[in-house]
Amino acid sequence: MRINKLAPSTHVQGRWLCHLEDGTILRVGEAQVVAFGLCSGLELSPDQLEHLRAAARQAAVTDKALEWLAARPLSRKELVDKLTARPRNREKEPLADEDTAQAVADRLEELGYLNDGQYAHTVAGHYGAKGYGPSRIKEELYRRGVSREYWEEALEALSGPEEAIDAFLEKKLRGADLNDPKTYQRAANALARRGYRWEDIKDGLRRYGADREEVF
Repeated sequence: MRINKLAPSTHVQGRWLCHLEDGTILRVGEAQVVAFGLCSGLELSPDQLEHLRAAARQAAVTDKALEWLAARPLSRKELVDKLTARPRNREKEPLADEDTAQAVADRLEELGYLNDGQYAHTVAGHYGAKGYGPSRIKEELYRRGVSREYWEEALEALSGPEEAIDAFLEKKLRGADLNDPKTYQRAANALARRGYRWEDIKDGLRRYGADREEVF
C-alpha cells in the first residue's frame, strides 16, 4: 500500500494525516511518523500497514482518553471502562478493546496523566470536606474502582474526624431544641449514615453538650 500524502493535521497539534492510495486516511502521531519512517510516496508492506493501522487506533484512543482526563480526574478502572463501553448505538463497536484500553492506561500512567494514588486523595478530600466519614469514603473509592492499596494513605491525609463531626453538628443542631434527646439521636443517625464510627459520634455529641445517657 502506497502513502499518497503525509501532512500535519490542521486541527490537532502533533497529529499527522496519512492519505493511503485506497482513499483511507490514518491519523497518526509524531511517534508513529518517526517509528515507521512515514513519508509521501512510501510503499508499505501488508505487515507494516497492519501495524500502522493498530498504532493509529491506539493514538486515537489515547487522544480520547486525554480529552476525558482533562475534563475530570478518573481512576484507571473508570478510564478503561469508558474506553471499552458499548456505545448506545449497538451497531457501533466500543472505542477500544480491552487490550488496547489497558495499553493506553499503562502509557498514561507512565506519563503521569493517570494516577490512582493521587485520585484516591482527591476523592477522599472531596468527600471528607462534605462531611463524610471513612467508611463512606471507602465505599466511594470502591465504587470508582480505586485499588485498596491507596485507601488508607488517602484517609490518613485527611484531618481527624473531630473537626468534620463538630462542623456537621454545628450546622445540623443550629436552632434545634437541645433539651430534646431526639435532637441528638437524629444527629447521631445522620453521622452514622455518613460513615463515622459510633465512638467518634458519641465523642462529638458530648462535646456539643449531649450528656444524657439515653442518647447513647
